[in-house]
Amino acid sequence: MNVKRMLSGVAGLAIGLGVLVIGGPQANAATNFEMPFPCGQTWSGNTRSNHSPAQAVDLNRGADEGDAVVASAAGKVSKVRNEGSQSYGRWIEIDHGSGWTTRYAHLSAQRVSVGQSVSQGQTIGNVGNTGGSTGAHLHYEQLLNGSPQRIKWSGDTILYYGTQNYKSKNKCGGGGTTNPYTPEEACGDGYKVIDGANVVGARVSLLYNASNGYNCVVAIKTTKIGAASDVGAFLEVQGEARTTDRDEYGYYAGPVKKKAPGKCVKWGGMVGSSSYTSAFEHCD
Repeated sequence: MNVKRMLSGVAGLAIGLGVLVIGGPQANAATNFEMPFPCGQTWSGNTRSNHSPAQAVDLNRGADEGDAVVASAAGKVSKVRNEGSQSYGRWIEIDHGSGWTTRYAHLSAQRVSVGQSVSQGQTIGNVGNTGGSTGAHLHYEQLLNGSPQRIKWSGDTILYYGTQNYKSKNKCGGGGTTNPYTPEEACGDGYKVIDGANVVGARVSLLYNASNGYNCVVAIKTTKIGAASDVGAFLEVQGEARTTDRDEYGYYAGPVKKKAPGKCVKWGGMVGSSSYTSAFEHCD
């Protein structure tokens, strides 16, 4: 993971691994960075001294390929690259001003273009396994003046070196009336809605990807959007254990993905005490 931090037209004093910046309305941009995932999601972050660069973090959670990746802070897209099976594969760089940039690598899809302005929390791509990756994850960096920096979210430096879980606070302020995420966006490329049901406070959707045979369930919130609140989604393949994703989320629960060749599935979701559970169905 790389982190770029650049100082342009401001005075800077480097202290140890940090940078003290004086002057300019965006001088404290680094303290505004949030996790590159929607509000409330929990991801495992791994840092290691032999990573390239060592300040980068690799982020994972179960069945995360295709999950939405969002902007850590507002800015303008400076790079959208595809290096094929090498290096970062599909990756994006965002310029946040005052020399700060963030990078998002190994994406399965890029949903922005060079020169596009993006807001904090806006979807920019999807988690993938492109480039030199050996498994789906997001490689994430923060940089200043082309130099990788130790990563901060909500003003706090992440763990170096080791693995730790982090819960996103990206756009958790609440107050919105329209959810910016769709079921297809939450599940990823190739997924199409095949069924759905309403619970009080969310729309639960079952999706299917014909190219890989996976089902996906996601509960998209319709109330308290952007504010962390109880919401969940589950998927159960007949004869197997149920998998549930339930927590305090800002925008949606899930995606929960399972492959069920020739088997029926039971699916559903909940917001607080309001819930929906299907029968075993969609057996083809």
